[in-house]
Amino acid sequence: MQKICGGCRDGTEFDIPFTMAFQPIVDSMTGRVFAHEALVRGLDGSGAQAVLSRVTDANRYAFDQACRVKAIEVAMAAGLMDSDARLSINFLPNAVYSPMACIQLTLQTARTCGMPTDRLIFEFTENEQMGSPEHVTSIIQSYKQVGFSVAIDDFGAGHSGLDMFARFAPDEIKLDMELIRGIDGDPRRQAIVRAISSMCAELDTLLVGEGVETASEARALRALGVRYQQGYWYARPAFEELPRLTSGSVLA
Repeated sequence: MQKICGGCRDGTEFDIPFTMAFQPIVDSMTGRVFAHEALVRGLDGSGAQAVLSRVTDANRYAFDQACRVKAIEVAMAAGLMDSDARLSINFLPNAVYSPMACIQLTLQTARTCGMPTDRLIFEFTENEQMGSPEHVTSIIQSYKQVGFSVAIDDFGAGHSGLDMFARFAPDEIKLDMELIRGIDGDPRRQAIVRAISSMCAELDTLLVGEGVETASEARALRALGVRYQQGYWYARPAFEELPRLTSGSVLA
């Protein structure tokens, strides 16, 4: 992997081989795939933990860079450009030293593969250690400047979500799956999600419900204004492929 950012001047590499699976984010109104989220997998299809457990302070930068490259290359090989779906990639804010320098390999990979920058979304989780808010703001501004979208993942799982939403002005937020589980029969969760949905509509922020596992959850989210949804109800992650939507998963 070519090194561009000075953050890896020490020569540290992430030498654990890995690949990607993909899970769709679906527009429940049209049944079309809005984006595919790239998920780390072992080369044998095993889960992410075996790979993530090898990430250290010394190789975090190299891992973050490798994830971006691998996600783009595998998604393009799987046929991402055959549709208008985007690609959503998880990133580590605390692995970014200088936003514009650290983004160069991503841009180079996108150019080489023929992927427009406006097809890329970068997610970071509410619970991620990220250093100073000013540094994260500079990352987000740099990403938006080159055409990327930015999403806050696991929104509602921690205590800083609303502050992050106000401070960072993301293009997208993804509701934590604990808010989604059983929402069809839980008035308290419904009230919370309804309020978040109204807030996102007013601020022109795309809202995604994660971890949707049943038709009842999917319909409840739609009724609450959560148009974009992700979870096993629509499709399980597919290893190095863009998955087909589950038969009957599109809402009437």
